[in-house]
Amino acid sequence: MAAGSARGRFITFEGGEGAGKSTQAHRLALRLQAMGQGTIETREPGGSPGAEAIRQMLLSGVAAALVPAGEALLFAAARIDHLERTIRPALAAGTWVVCDRFADSTRAYQGGRNALDQDFVLGLERLVVGDTRPDLTLIIDLPVEVGLARAAQRRNADALADRFESETLAFHEGVRRAFLAIAAAEPERCVLVDGTQSADALAQAVFDIAVARLGLTPRYEP
Repeated sequence: MAAGSARGRFITFEGGEGAGKSTQAHRLALRLQAMGQGTIETREPGGSPGAEAIRQMLLSGVAAALVPAGEALLFAAARIDHLERTIRPALAAGTWVVCDRFADSTRAYQGGRNALDQDFVLGLERLVVGDTRPDLTLIIDLPVEVGLARAAQRRNADALADRFESETLAFHEGVRRAFLAIAAAEPERCVLVDGTQSADALAQAVFDIAVARLGLTPRYEP
């Protein structure tokens, strides 16, 4: 399935800390590439030089001193650079884009905890994202305690939790509820996936969803 002149497809992965988004995004991208589909992997915040610089500010905690609206605007600035320099050119060239987090994370992390007015969050999303909306969003769900334990386990012994991993349990419960609400509100775009299953089972579930939703020709070889 070689990339042609048609617009590429845009797939995003969402979920709380330790859900396995990065691993599953990588595995899906590799499988798509093995099928002959031109595919790139990217992430948010980040994915372009300017956005990666902002990522360091956001995850280090430097930006935590800002009011919530200021932090949301930093995410928006990173997303603008990411869209203009990475995502939109790839899609225009017929390349598929697999992204670890996108605008739904801003809804859940900045908007879902009631720190910001939803009209502000959604208005900013419309302004920044425009028509470049995901064709498919896979929301990996699992209990907060399980996700945080996985996130702690994957860090090096001397590494500190990042800005968001360090938040309270109540914060992360709010994020989970926000993702569940997004999945329920937009079933034509979003699919909720059980994150408690093994990494291999999860990867197969993700691939099966992509086949069903995006019209792929399935191949089941490892």
